[in-house]
Amino acid sequence: MTETAVAHEDFEKLLFESFEVNEPSEGHVVKGKIVAIEKDLAVIDVGLKTEGRVPLKEFGAAGRDGTLQVGSEVEVYVDRVENAMGEAVLSREKARREESWVRLEGLFNKNERVEGIIFNQVKGGFTVDLDGATAFLPRSQVDIRPIRDIAPLMNVAQPFQILKMDKRRGNIVVSRRAVLEESRAEQRSEIVGKLEEGQVVEGVVKNITDYGAFVDLGGIDGLLHVTDIAWRRVNHPSEVLSIGETIKVQIIRVNMDSHRISLGMKQLEADPWETIDQKYPLNSRFTGRITNITDYGAFVELEPGIEGLIHVSEMSWTKKNVHPGKIVSTSQEVEVKILEVDPEKRRISLGLKQCLDNPWEAFAAKFPQGTEVEGEVKNKTEFGLFIGLEDDVDGMVHLSDLDWNRQGEEALEDYNRGDMVKAVVLDVDVDKERVSLGIKQLSGDPFAEATDGMRKGSIVTCTVTQVNDGGIEVQLADGDMTAFIKRSDLSRDRSEQRPERFAVGDKVDARIVQFDKKTRRLTLSIKALEIAEEKEAVAQYGSTDSGASLGDILGAALKQNNSDD
Repeated sequence: MTETAVAHEDFEKLLFESFEVNEPSEGHVVKGKIVAIEKDLAVIDVGLKTEGRVPLKEFGAAGRDGTLQVGSEVEVYVDRVENAMGEAVLSREKARREESWVRLEGLFNKNERVEGIIFNQVKGGFTVDLDGATAFLPRSQVDIRPIRDIAPLMNVAQPFQILKMDKRRGNIVVSRRAVLEESRAEQRSEIVGKLEEGQVVEGVVKNITDYGAFVDLGGIDGLLHVTDIAWRRVNHPSEVLSIGETIKVQIIRVNMDSHRISLGMKQLEADPWETIDQKYPLNSRFTGRITNITDYGAFVELEPGIEGLIHVSEMSWTKKNVHPGKIVSTSQEVEVKILEVDPEKRRISLGLKQCLDNPWEAFAAKFPQGTEVEGEVKNKTEFGLFIGLEDDVDGMVHLSDLDWNRQGEEALEDYNRGDMVKAVVLDVDVDKERVSLGIKQLSGDPFAEATDGMRKGSIVTCTVTQVNDGGIEVQLADGDMTAFIKRSDLSRDRSEQRPERFAVGDKVDARIVQFDKKTRRLTLSIKALEIAEEKEAVAQYGSTDSGASLGDILGAALKQNNSDD
């Protein structure tokens, strides 16, 4: 190949490469020149073999008002280099979209706002025109609070924040809510910066809840807690406030970090607790209104802002373990007594029963000890009976006071709830609110009657009623008392301490060695009687030093006794 041929071939290659580089390619935005305008189309030369035609409407206002003229330079998107007609397929709209993507990506990377127009509603949200690029606005990102009517926001230019961009998928997600929150935060910071604790401001009641009210202070909300509305008890804020009402409040606390503001209304009035101990001296009586009833008592309003508590234990003299709601009712006017005042804890303890007659004192005066009373068996317990008496006073009969002769558990079986019984007042303790009763005291004590005139050391004649290995059971002469003589007390002589030497019906004499009226115990001993008789004989007939034997002395004593008989 000659040098001329090689040079010619290199020239063609370079020329081809030059055409290849400069020729517009598909999928790119290029600059072109309008070479003609035909009706509603603009003929544009972008350096390809043939021109392309683009509808004037794609140029927006410029295409409608005649701004575009032959010779004007425009940017268009090369969709296809050549179609079936041999013409280039160009698009101004796609070019604008590409321009928007580049611009939007720059703003997105800088975290800057963009301007757009909501123009359509789709599933889950809305579509937004960002100057050629279409973005998706989720319904949750439209406003800070759920919005019912979107119409006022349609077709209006407004700022948005880009949340997500994916060019490959052509996906853009924007938020109007983020812009509002940012603006609101800036506004809140500015307003909060001007507020000071103790400052008195005006606000509008925006919302009411169970625990308080939210007050609009001109762009920021403050919470007026229910306990700070008034010094008196407020059960619900709606009792005092209404939505839309303008009120004066005091700034109690301001949190610069969270922008939370606590408000108060009662702080604008004098604190009624400041001179509370002077207004309500101890033991004085006042009339108040029941405002609230709980399981542990009832609250009484003495004046607006001042409440005291009647504890359940101070409500009634006689009604124990009863819910306060069964003694008093809400809004009821009651007379109470001041029991305690604590200004620091802002507490007043009240008494309701102290303003009523004490039924225990009245009972003690009317029914002194030893008086016979009658009442209904209200309750039956393992330790006795509770008897209902006058003025709702209950008295108790202990097991030990039911019967003289039987065990308490056995005697208790004779009584049932609802039975009317008589009893004797044994004791009335006003301080402890107790009345002790006895049923067995209605009749005389058989033990006391049987042992009348007896004392320790007395000699009694008994009849043997039973013989066993441990001793003998005997019955006193009157037949109402029994006693037991132990084996060791049957004789002074050890060999005679045999129960079997006695028979049922035998008469025996014994000495009282123990006599306790409280425990109702009587202890007898034949042995003690023999020892006493021996001592008496020795003292009467001389000691054993005279030469006489003990047997002689006893024999003489017995002989003397027989002659006396």
